[in-house]
Amino acid sequence: MAVLSKIRNRSGLLLLAIGFALLAFVVQDLFTKGFKSIGTDVGSVNGKDISFDEFRVKVANVEKNSQGQQNITSMQASNQVWNQEVNIALLSAEFDKLGIRVGEKHLLEVFKADPNIGQNPQFLNAAGKFDLNKFKDYFKAAPEGIKILQEREKDAEVNAKYMIYNSLVKGAMYTTNTEGKFKYEAENNKVTFDFAMVPYSSIKDSDVKISDDEIVAYMKTKEKKFKSEESRELDYVLIQEKPSAQDEAEIKKNVEALLVPSVTYNKETGKNDTIPGFRSAVDVADFVNAHSDIPFDSTYIAKQDLPPAAAEQLFNLPVGEVYGPYIFNNYYALSKALGRKAGAKAKSSHILISWIGAERAQPKEKRTKEQAKVKAEGILAQAKANPGMFQMLAMTMSEDPSVQQNGGDMGYITKETGFAKGYKDFVFNNPVGTIGIAETEFGYHIINVTDKQDAVKLATIAQKIEPSEATNDKTYSEATKFEMEAADKDFAGLVKQMKLTKNEPVRVKAIDESFGPVANQRQIVKWAFDGDTKIGNVKRFEIVNVGHVIVKLKSIAEKGLMSATEARPQVETILKNKKKAAMISAKMKGGDLASIAAANKVAVMSAIDVTVEAPNVPGAGFEPKVVGNAFTSKIGQVSKPIDGNSGVYVFNTKMVTKAPKVQKYDEYIAKMRQQVMNYSGRVMPALKNDADIKDNRADFY
Repeated sequence: MAVLSKIRNRSGLLLLAIGFALLAFVVQDLFTKGFKSIGTDVGSVNGKDISFDEFRVKVANVEKNSQGQQNITSMQASNQVWNQEVNIALLSAEFDKLGIRVGEKHLLEVFKADPNIGQNPQFLNAAGKFDLNKFKDYFKAAPEGIKILQEREKDAEVNAKYMIYNSLVKGAMYTTNTEGKFKYEAENNKVTFDFAMVPYSSIKDSDVKISDDEIVAYMKTKEKKFKSEESRELDYVLIQEKPSAQDEAEIKKNVEALLVPSVTYNKETGKNDTIPGFRSAVDVADFVNAHSDIPFDSTYIAKQDLPPAAAEQLFNLPVGEVYGPYIFNNYYALSKALGRKAGAKAKSSHILISWIGAERAQPKEKRTKEQAKVKAEGILAQAKANPGMFQMLAMTMSEDPSVQQNGGDMGYITKETGFAKGYKDFVFNNPVGTIGIAETEFGYHIINVTDKQDAVKLATIAQKIEPSEATNDKTYSEATKFEMEAADKDFAGLVKQMKLTKNEPVRVKAIDESFGPVANQRQIVKWAFDGDTKIGNVKRFEIVNVGHVIVKLKSIAEKGLMSATEARPQVETILKNKKKAAMISAKMKGGDLASIAAANKVAVMSAIDVTVEAPNVPGAGFEPKVVGNAFTSKIGQVSKPIDGNSGVYVFNTKMVTKAPKVQKYDEYIAKMRQQVMNYSGRVMPALKNDADIKDNRADFY
């Protein structure tokens, strides 16, 4: 009691001491890991911050909206929102510079253009037109309606401004008469020349060395092209958790044992019970569910849907007989034939003709139900008269957009498939080759029954082939041994010593999610970028249902110019060809092509009527630099060596044919204009390339 009393009397001092301890802990963490962890911005674009709180709400909304449609990870949602935020920030700055403003009419056009809004029956008036007041009233009726509408209007405002901005950009993309003339001459001016070419491949790559310094020097001449985000390069090895040969044999033995009766002690009766095997089991479904990793399936299966390696045996298995054990999809399986059904699956093609008011109707013309029937019967007559034309009729006449491109093919269906009843009844009640009409809520279907397949009903026991606990323990020991030894030994040497699979190093950026062949391993990337992780550090990561990934931080590349190692695949061939060109040029001396060609053991070839627009040199390919020089060289004079794409050339221009003069270049201006119209798509990449974009998402995700 005395001790408790002292604690109560000195509780203030105790709390103060605890406070100092916590503060010391926080301060130490700040000095250890830096101050960036207390930031509240997920990044910035040209100095404009992007709040993390707002950003994460948008990411959560993307994840929520994608549920049921596709599997999307937090990082994928983050990437989607980040790209959107960067685009909006860059475009908004452009809108402000240009003074672009929009009003309600602009917003209305954006709303109307969205099919989910502009074509939604709830927002249409009696005339079938979009009604802005109905749209607003719909949102006002909900508790969060006003806020949702305001967010919608914000998005619509950005879209409306972008439409104006994009129109301005496209309006600036025009083609002049001079450009049309240049296009005409590029296509029609022709040059004929003889040439000798020594390919770069005549010198072995191994005879030409490129240093890291040379690569860096080249990159500095094109810094924008070789900009790089901060990255980490990691050596890694994957030690998989996979069943041993002994594990497989044991699982196979267990499956085989199910074929014959077994004896089990019954505690209630105190006697041994004989349990029938799979062959003689009375309640097959219960037996399967008791012994299989995959539940009993009572559906009939066509031959094409059976495991390919065993399809023939399973499809022709007599009722009551058992086949197996056999392997499929990493399972050992036994299958017992329970029955067979003729024509269980049917394949068909159709042509849909709908009418105004039919379900999901998209008629090409306004018509009543009666008019639709008359049209369908007309098409039916054509199809019956020439069945071989059915596919073409479907592609040109059908109003089912989902199958227009494949000739109306609906694939295989069963009686359980979720198709309209009238359609299924026709397909399953008529033999292959029948062409006729069926009516459903979607319209009139001209149907061609193209195939039917029998199906079998199987009871299948499947047990997964997976590693035993002993095998997993062995794998774990191997992985931990590698992790411990890799810190002090050469990584590649250790991989070879332990007879593991060698992998190429992986380079990751701060916001990457996948790691090499192992998807969704954000944990590895975060470790690589952790402030405490140094070059040479090793860590093992356990991946569920995969195994162990052991990684070693090999190198760190700061933001800026790529490292020589990273750029080498792009640059090395260019620099090698430059060196080879100098070596080849030194040997291409002489007064005429024949002697130069003979000295270099190549033949003299001819390029006839080559144009600037299509600068393809026979036997060499695309060589615009060579062709351009041939146009401007003196006729009859051997050129100096020219470095091309494939090798080094010397040539003798024999003739330049100028295109005849024309009064107008409208055709060529139109060609250029079509090409120029696509240039507007380069705006966003250009804005991003010149922007100061800071991405801090790695601090939060």
